[in-house]
Amino acid sequence: MELGLVGLGKMGGNMRERIRRAGHTVIGYDRNADLADVDSLEELVSKLSGPRVVWVMVPAGEATQSTVDRLAELLEPGDVVVDGGNSRWTDDERHAEELAAKGIGFVDCGVSGGVWGLENGYALMYGGDAEHVAKVQPVFDALKPEGDFGAVHAGKVGAGHFSKMVHNGIEYAMMQAYAEGWELLEKVDSVTDVREVFRSWQEGTVIRSWLLDLAVNALDEDEHLDGLRGYAQDSGEGRWTVEAAIDNAVPLPAITASLFARFASRQEDSPQMKMIAALRNQFGGHAVEKK
Repeated sequence: MELGLVGLGKMGGNMRERIRRAGHTVIGYDRNADLADVDSLEELVSKLSGPRVVWVMVPAGEATQSTVDRLAELLEPGDVVVDGGNSRWTDDERHAEELAAKGIGFVDCGVSGGVWGLENGYALMYGGDAEHVAKVQPVFDALKPEGDFGAVHAGKVGAGHFSKMVHNGIEYAMMQAYAEGWELLEKVDSVTDVREVFRSWQEGTVIRSWLLDLAVNALDEDEHLDGLRGYAQDSGEGRWTVEAAIDNAVPLPAITASLFARFASRQEDSPQMKMIAALRNQFGGHAVEKK
């Protein structure tokens, strides 16, 4: 089949290649002309035969909104737009309504796989009407990992990105657990080879995982991570997961704590700990450290 792909960065560029390897035609557009197959969205749409499928792989928020708005003007009834970025599920509902008014279908798709997806395949979670999903199915089949698993029609519009959001929230908590265990192992004198302890967990333990494999890779590159600063950004999906938990009264203590740990990583000098130190000094005369 033919696919229009908007956004050819780290993920989008590799996805284009994997889809082409499966025998499909991909026409890609990116603001970086060196990456693009065409010069504009207009040209991309004109080169596709109807009914068209256009996959949007750009940053969430304004970039996605402006792209969907422009495609709404260019596409025709019966065409389908797929949002494969990390959009919030509530945005999907608005995009679907906007496009449906012009007879254009919409599918939201959470994509996981990162830089490894080209060779290993991408885990896909998609939401939308069955008739719209069916038009994209050959592309889903090309992108997913080999075997019976790795892709799911999660439900109606928004379900794909909601599922990917929860996936990322779980990822936050798993990474935090590995990080805390690593720090404790590094701290004690009795453990003399933390990297090999992590490596030993890769087989026969209940905590083995791809994230553990990646942690070992990182330690092979820099055994004590001396070359890194202890600063971790967040993409926003951890926040959305916690907000959804509050809206639905679902307790998420581990995921919430992992998100807050990232916030703490960005503080050179914790304002909260200043107050803690001051209070301990006030009620117990405990020593404080002056700047």
